[in-house]
Amino acid sequence: MEFGLSHEQTLLRDSLTQFLTDRAPLARVRRFAADSAAAAAAERAAADAAVADGTTGARAGGDSSAAAPASARADDITAGLAELGIPALLIPEAHGGVGLTPLDACVVAETLGYHVTPVAFTASSVMVPTALRLAGSDAQRLAWLPRIASGQTVVGAALAEQTGARMDAGVTATDGRLDGRALFVLDSDADAWLVGDTAGGLHLVAADAPGITRRRLETVDATRPIGELVFARTPAERLPGADPEVCQQVLDLGRAMLAADTLGAAQYMLDQAVAYAKQREQFGRVIGSFQAVKHLCAEMAAHLEPTRAFVWYAGHQLGEKPQDAHVTVCQLKAHLSEVGRFVSKTATEVHGGMGFTDLLGLHYWFKRIGFDRQMLGTPERLRQEAARAQGLTL
Repeated sequence: MEFGLSHEQTLLRDSLTQFLTDRAPLARVRRFAADSAAAAAAERAAADAAVADGTTGARAGGDSSAAAPASARADDITAGLAELGIPALLIPEAHGGVGLTPLDACVVAETLGYHVTPVAFTASSVMVPTALRLAGSDAQRLAWLPRIASGQTVVGAALAEQTGARMDAGVTATDGRLDGRALFVLDSDADAWLVGDTAGGLHLVAADAPGITRRRLETVDATRPIGELVFARTPAERLPGADPEVCQQVLDLGRAMLAADTLGAAQYMLDQAVAYAKQREQFGRVIGSFQAVKHLCAEMAAHLEPTRAFVWYAGHQLGEKPQDAHVTVCQLKAHLSEVGRFVSKTATEVHGGMGFTDLLGLHYWFKRIGFDRQMLGTPERLRQEAARAQGLTL
């Protein structure tokens, strides 16, 4: 039996690759990282000034705009992706979408990871449309899905607490209002957020709703905006069909996208290591001719290549039998987290000292892989979830 992408999926990958090569080169990624750092510095300065003045802005439940961080969105790339139909990928045609499958989304996530593209995708284009499709009311689907599909609205996801929360984090819902704190919000520079509560409910919150404090979180990954949200009696739209099972399906889709992103980023680092080994000379020979370097590159390829079929299988299962995909996705993300760490470390070693410099920029891919590993469940957490789902542990 032969496994591979369909003709349409290959065209999707190739057209996206061409677009990102032209519109999101490393120089553009660097500019986004610099803009994000500048926005974070401005936010810290504003917070320090507020403390000096004896004010706390929206943290006490006031106007959310007082605490809104400056945006660092790559709007030029986002607009181009909207023209390609990427935000509409999983949205039904009846709501202005393309109506494709989670496998197609995995292909896109892998390509975005290969180019460390600094745009919203996992939350806004995958997790949120799926939550609305599974649990939203007809009115909510009509109001939100066309705007997401067109790229007009970006919606982040505050669901990290569903995979394990710190003692001071977690969101509760009472009478249509939210209270609490959400950390590690994906695609946090958004127009709205999908927020999970401690009871398994899902809620949509507009960025301009009262009672929100927003703060940028600086992580190792400079290519994606991550934030913290604090709610104080904040009005929210509850998705009426939401329950723990729906929330789990949404999380599993997000985990699969992060695994595919890791695959793409690791593939780039492997490709760069092989290319460097073919042109870097030592002792009058290219280093790729040395057996030790050959073994390093071969070992990376041997570890990484089988994971592509694993990603495709998980994407197919999420589309055909999402209720049975939980164990597969947990094992997928746990395994790719380990493989990604091995490839990123080894590829850096092949480059020698150059691998640690900003000249090549490998650190963007290295750090993105590290962030993917931690987000929505570490390998240890995911293996525990998979064991529990199979009845192997309590």
